Amino acid sequence: MAKHKPASSQRAAADPARLMAFDLLRRINGQRAYANLALSQALSQAGWSGQQAGLVTELVAGTCRRQGSYDAIIERAGGRSLKTFQPAVLDLLRLGCHHVLGLRLPSPIAVTTSVDLAAATVGPRVTGLVNAILRRVAEYSLADWLDLLAAGQPPLDALAIRTSHPRWITEVYVDHLGLNEAALALAANNEPPRTCLAIRPGLATAAELIETGGQPGQWVPTAVYWPGDPGQSALVQTGRAGVEDEGSQVVAEIFADLEAPAGLWLDLCAGPGGKTALLAGWARQRGDDLVASEISPGRAGLVRANLRAYDNPPPVIVADGRQPPWPPASFARVLVDAPCTGLGALRRRPEARWRKQPSDLADLVPQQQALVLSAVNLLQPGGVAAYVTCSPHPAETSAVVEAVLAEVGGEVQLEAVTPPRSLPEATAGPYLQLWPHRHGTDAMFCALLRRTSR
Repeated sequence: MAKHKPASSQRAAADPARLMAFDLLRRINGQRAYANLALSQALSQAGWSGQQAGLVTELVAGTCRRQGSYDAIIERAGGRSLKTFQPAVLDLLRLGCHHVLGLRLPSPIAVTTSVDLAAATVGPRVTGLVNAILRRVAEYSLADWLDLLAAGQPPLDALAIRTSHPRWITEVYVDHLGLNEAALALAANNEPPRTCLAIRPGLATAAELIETGGQPGQWVPTAVYWPGDPGQSALVQTGRAGVEDEGSQVVAEIFADLEAPAGLWLDLCAGPGGKTALLAGWARQRGDDLVASEISPGRAGLVRANLRAYDNPPPVIVADGRQPPWPPASFARVLVDAPCTGLGALRRRPEARWRKQPSDLADLVPQQQALVLSAVNLLQPGGVAAYVTCSPHPAETSAVVEAVLAEVGGEVQLEAVTPPRSLPEATAGPYLQLWPHRHGTDAMFCALLRRTSR
C-alpha cells in the first residue's frame, strides 16, 4: 500500500467526517479491515454519534456498496485503467463519486470537497487529477452512468452493473429468483438494514424496548427494531438484549420450537453468540441446558460476553466442531450456524461482495459438510439438528444437506421447515430461505435433520 504522510496542518484543515471516512476506506481496501467493525471502532474512539456518525457511516458504507459501479465510472471518466492509480487516490475518487452520485450534492460542492480532501491526505500534487476526473463524473447522474455502462451488455451482465454486484453473485440470485425478482433482491442489498435487537428470553421483554422507542419485529416476538444507537439501550448495555438480524432470530426460534427429546442443546459454531444467547433462554424455559462451542478463542470470548446476563451462564468450549470433544448421542439438539460466504448479508457487510470469490466455496463446502455430519453424529435418537447459513448459494445450502444425507443413509431424515407466523414465500421445498426484498431480513437458509436411529 502506498504511503501518504500529509502535514498535520493539512489534515487538521480537512472536514473531520470526510477525513475519517477516507482513513476507514484505506483500512478496508488497503488492510482488508471489516467495514462494520472498523466503523464501530472509529466512531466509538471519536465519541461521535448522531448526524456526524451518520455521515461517516453513509460515506463509508455507501462507497463500499457501490464500489464496483464507481470503479467502472472512474475508468470511463478518467480514460485509464484502475491499475494506474495510486491506491489512496483511487479511494479518494471512489469517495468523490459517492459525494457526486450517491449523496447527490451540487456538483461544485461535491468536487471541491473531494479536492480539499485530496490535498489534506495524499497531497496537492493529485488535486488536479481528482478535480478533472470528478468533473467528468458529475456530467451524468448515477442512473445515466449505469445506463451508459450497461448498454449493449447481456442481461446478466447489465444487471450486475446496475445493482453493483460481481457477476457471479448476480448469477446466484438470478438462478434462485429469475431476472426480474433478482433485481429487487440485489437492489435490497444496497439499502442499509434497520437495526434489529433481540430480547434474551427470560431476561427482558420486547415491551421494555418498545416503551423506550423500539418497534415490534415482523416475524418473531423477540425482535424489536431500534431507531438509534443500540449502545444507548440499557438492555443492550446489560446484556439482556443484543443486536441480531430478525432472520437470525427466525431460524433460532424454529430450532428451539421443534419437538425433540429432553436433554442438552449444543450450539456447535457459536461465535459471536447472538443466537446462543437466545437459545440459552429458551433451553432453560424447557428445563434443558445449553453448551456452546467455538473454534476461535477470540470469538468464544464474544459468546461469553453475549451470555453474561444469565445466572450461571452456559459453558463456552473452545473446540473444532469437526472433531468435537463429546461422544456420539450426547445432545438432543444441535445448531450448526456454519462459516459461509455470507452472500445473504451483503447489505450489512458492504465490502464483502468485492472480496468474495467463487473459489472460496472450495474451502467452505468441505467444512460445512464436516460440521453437519458431526452434528448429526452427536444427536441421540429423535434429536434434531438445524443447519443454518447466511447464504442462498446452493453449493453451501441444499447441496451440503444432500451430501450429508447420502453419507449417513437412513439414520437421519430431512424434516420440512415450518416458518413462524406464516412467513410469506419463505420455503423452498423442505428448506427455509429468507430474502431481504421479501422479508426485510438477511437471506438466511435453514434445513432440519432428525436422527431416527443409530
